[in-house]
Amino acid sequence: MPDTAPAPFLFHQGTAPLLISMPHAGTHVPPAIAARLTPEARQVPDTDWHLPRLYDFAQALGASILVATHSRYVVDLNRPPDGTSLYPGQSVTGLCPVDTFDDRPLYANPADLPDEAEVAARRAAYWAPYHAQLRAELERLRAAHGVAVLWDAHSIRSVLPRFFVGRLPDLNLGTGDGISCDPALAQTLLGEARAATAYTAVLNGRFKGGHITRHYGQPAQNIHAVQLEMTQCSYMQEALPFDYLPEVAAGVQPHLRRMLEAALAFAAAQSL
Repeated sequence: MPDTAPAPFLFHQGTAPLLISMPHAGTHVPPAIAARLTPEARQVPDTDWHLPRLYDFAQALGASILVATHSRYVVDLNRPPDGTSLYPGQSVTGLCPVDTFDDRPLYANPADLPDEAEVAARRAAYWAPYHAQLRAELERLRAAHGVAVLWDAHSIRSVLPRFFVGRLPDLNLGTGDGISCDPALAQTLLGEARAATAYTAVLNGRFKGGHITRHYGQPAQNIHAVQLEMTQCSYMQEALPFDYLPEVAAGVQPHLRRMLEAALAFAAAQSL
């Protein structure tokens, strides 16, 4: 039988100095891994659901778009390759997670957890190609425009006691506490987010940007990276069947568009 597994990522090359990365949008789990998961885990509930649809306007802005195809349960593309925690002292999931956001086991049998060799194989098969494409596109954009903006797009359930107390703000911008992009860009984006009065917004709150934002954001080298972690209730159903809600999404999409337009305006000013 032919191999029906998807490539590690889907990629659209745009014309503007903006790359949108969606490292947690994938849902595919290879059968050999899925067979070891619990019934709950096979539903991949911790996916950043429907982000390509939510950002479906971005191609018209000229953005390049990089979308993971495999679930974060296979390998987490937003973790360092050695799995080092980005939030020391706080509960986190690893490079090859073994539990859900609700702190329940992913693997039905504890003996089936991935060992070091399997982690290395997954890193080579899925993590490395995604990051090679991400790096190459940022370099291409910077060469073409003199500057590149990386927008790392995420979403998460609004209430997750394992990770934060109470309800998460709707629009969580992260710049690694100011290291991954020009402070002027961060403040402009925060202003746009706060102007969305139906939503709550914060800069460098609980989510400050993961490995992608912190590693690739190098403002001194004209690469500016920002993470946006959104509450899923802003555009979709947060419980099974995790449906996209077009009427709800229509409320937040104009604000996302204005933030991306602000990022492009910043890039245009830098390249003058």
